[in-house]
Amino acid sequence: MRDPDFRRFWFSSILTNFGAQITLLALPICAALLLHATPAEMGGLAAVGSLPFLLFGLPTGVLLERSRRLPVMLCSDAMVALSLASIPLAWWQGWLSVHWVYAVQFVIGTGYVVGGGAEQVFLTFLVGRAGLIDAQAKFGATESASRLLGPGLAGLLVQALGAPFAILCNVGGFAVSIWNLRQIRKQEPAPHPPQSHALRDMLDGLSFVWGHPTLRLLAWVSACWHLLFYGYTALYVLFATRVLGMSPGMMGTAQMLGGVGVFVASMLLKPLTQRFGSGGTTVIGLCASGIGFALMPLIPQDLFGSRAASAMAYAVVVFWLDCGALLFFLPYLALRQRVTPDAFLGRMTSTMRFLTVATAPLGAAGAGLLGEHFGVRSGLGFVAAGAILLTLGTLAFTRLRHVKE
Repeated sequence: MRDPDFRRFWFSSILTNFGAQITLLALPICAALLLHATPAEMGGLAAVGSLPFLLFGLPTGVLLERSRRLPVMLCSDAMVALSLASIPLAWWQGWLSVHWVYAVQFVIGTGYVVGGGAEQVFLTFLVGRAGLIDAQAKFGATESASRLLGPGLAGLLVQALGAPFAILCNVGGFAVSIWNLRQIRKQEPAPHPPQSHALRDMLDGLSFVWGHPTLRLLAWVSACWHLLFYGYTALYVLFATRVLGMSPGMMGTAQMLGGVGVFVASMLLKPLTQRFGSGGTTVIGLCASGIGFALMPLIPQDLFGSRAASAMAYAVVVFWLDCGALLFFLPYLALRQRVTPDAFLGRMTSTMRFLTVATAPLGAAGAGLLGEHFGVRSGLGFVAAGAILLTLGTLAFTRLRHVKE
C-alpha cells in the first residue's frame, strides 16, 4: 500500500469493478426486457461473451510475452468503453437489436481476455510473487465492495434511466481509469526479442501447462466449473425477472447480498489459505459455489406466499454463489502464478484461460437451449446437477485439496 503505482492500479480496479456491476445487470436486461430475448437467445448472449477466450486465448499469451502489459491494458479498456457507448446511441437511434448486443458482448469478452490477462501479469510485476496473496486479498475486498453496493446502484440506475443509458456510467468510469493508469511511473522491462515463431510459442505454452501436474489439474476443474457458471449466467436474469417476477431494482438490491459474500470470502481467504493451502481453499470455494448452484432452481415464485420472501431467498443463494466463486477463483489464480516461471507467465495465463473457458460457450448455449425447451427453472436444475457431480468428483478423484504450494 506504500507503493503509489499499486494504489493507482487498485483505484482503476475499483472503478472498473463498479462499472462492471452496471454492465452485468444492464446488458442482459437490455436483451431480456427491452428486446424480449428468448432463453436460447440469452444463452447465445452468454456464449458470445465467452467466445473470445476460445478464439484469442492462445494468441494473447504470445502478445503478452512480446509486449509491455500496460499499453495492452489501456488499448483494451478504450475498446470496451467505445463499444459500451454504442448501446445508448443505438437505442436512441432505434438501431438496437439482440445482434447488436451480441456484438458489444463479444467486444467486452475480447477486452476481458486481452486486458484481463495483461492485468494479471502486470500485477505480478508490480507486487512480486511474495505479495500476490496480499494483493489478491485487497482486490477481493474491492470486489466485495463493488458487489455489495454496485448491483443496488445498477438496479436503481436501470430503473431510473433505462438500461442503455445506465451503461454510460460505466463508460465514464473507463475514461477515468484510462487516465489514471497512464500516471503509473514504474516501467516494465522491455520484452526480449522473439526467438521463435508465434505458433511455436503457443504450442510451448500448451505443452508447459499440460505437462505440469498442478496446472493440468487446475485446468480440468476450472473448465468444468466455467461450463456450469456460464450456463447459470445465461439463465439467471430470466429466472429472476420472468420466473420470480423481480423488477430490475429489486433484482439489483437482492444481488447486493452477493457483495457480502465476496466480502466474507476476502476476509476468509488469507486464514483459509494458511490453514488448508491454495488447493484446499479452492476446493472449499468449489463446494460453496456448488451449494449456490444447487439451491437456485429450488426457490419458489412466492415463498410463504410472498414475492419479497422469494427475493430474499434469491439474495441468500447469491451470497453463497459469490462467496464460493471468490474462494475458488482467487487462490486458483495465485497458485497458478506461483508455480509458473517468469518466462512462461504470459503464455501460462492465456493458455489456462483458453483451456478453462473454452467450455463456456457450450455451457451457455446448452443451458439456453435447455431453458428454451424445458423451462428456465429446469435449465438451472441441469446446472445444479452438474455442480453436485463436479464437487463430489473433485473431492473423491483428485488431489487438489492436498495442494499447498
